[in-house]
Order: sequence, then structure tokens, then C-alpha cells
Amino acid sequence: MSQGDSNPAAIPHAAEDIQGDDRWMSNISWIYFQGFFCCFFGHIGETSVRCLATAKCGEVMKVIVVWVGTNNHENTAEEVAGGIEAIVQLINTRQPQAKIIVLGLLPRGEKPNPLRQKNAKVNQLLKVSLPKLANVQLLDTDGGFVHSDGAISCHDMFDFLHLTGGGYAKICKPLHELIMQLLEETPEEKQTTIA
Repeated sequence: MSQGDSNPAAIPHAAEDIQGDDRWMSNISWIYFQGFFCCFFGHIGETSVRCLATAKCGEVMKVIVVWVGTNNHENTAEEVAGGIEAIVQLINTRQPQAKIIVLGLLPRGEKPNPLRQKNAKVNQLLKVSLPKLANVQLLDTDGGFVHSDGAISCHDMFDFLHLTGGGYAKICKPLHELIMQLLEETPEEKQTTIA
């Protein structure tokens, strides 16, 4: 997909805190990542364009985690995937030494719905496009959230969008394992920055 000005999900711009309570600064506690030097550029309600605007960090990073796209309601699946690709390309340009992990988009909604279908399509597009880019891996974050009847449990996502502690555990365990694997590949330094 061409990135430039034709894709609104690939054009960086600042976004306002729509909740108005700075919750993104305080509500994520990742027990798996204590002891890491972490920078969180994304927050609840984040879109790819805001993440692009904040990815211009000067810190040298070993591993960067990108998890964005589910809030791009006004964009097509192709545009969302293109926005995520643009983020990866920007990181590769600004942080060529970094290894990038893109977390797949989670299913959303208690029952099957168009947004859940769109997120699945974004993941399918990323499975094809990301292997063509340098230093990036897609981590499937499905985690068994969708049950055989097509429903998502409120025990995993309290509002069928945002994760509970148990839901985060399903994501963080494989993420932690992958980060540790990537750090083992760069043994000169065991510290990482997660964006």
C-alpha cells in the first residue's frame, strides 16, 4: 500500500485526550515488564496517526512494541494496515538498530460485528505486508478471546474492548517471552525500551 498523503491513517497529527483524565499515564501496570526501561507512546483511544506523531523519540531502543489500530474507526482495514506499516517504516528509519514487535489487533465486541471483522482483516493484511519490512515481527494476540459461540468473555475484556488483568496476562506472557528472545539476540545490553 502506498503510504504518503493518500492514506489518512498514515499522516501524523496530535490527538486530544478524549477522556480528559490522562488515564493513559496511570492505568497500565505490566508485571511482566518491571525492571525494563520503558517508554509508552500509545494510550487508550490511540490511533495510528497519533502514534506516528509521537514515534519521533531520540532514545536509542533495542525493542519497540507497536500496538495500535483498533481505534481507527473512520479508516478502512487497508488504511489501518498502511498506517501501522508507516509506523514500522518510521521506526526503521529513526531506530534502525531496534527490533519491532507489532501486536495484532484484538477482536472486539461481545459478539461478531463489523469492527471485529475489520480488525481480523487488518491482521490478515499485516501477516502479508510486515514480513517484507526489516526488523519486524507480528505477534498474534488473539489469545483465545473468542469462544466457540463467537462471544468474548467479560472476564477477558470487561467492556468487550479493553482488557481485564486476566486479559492482559494472556497478551503479556507471550510478549514478554518474545522480548526476552529478541534481547538474547542482542546480548551486549539486556535493557530495552518498549514504545
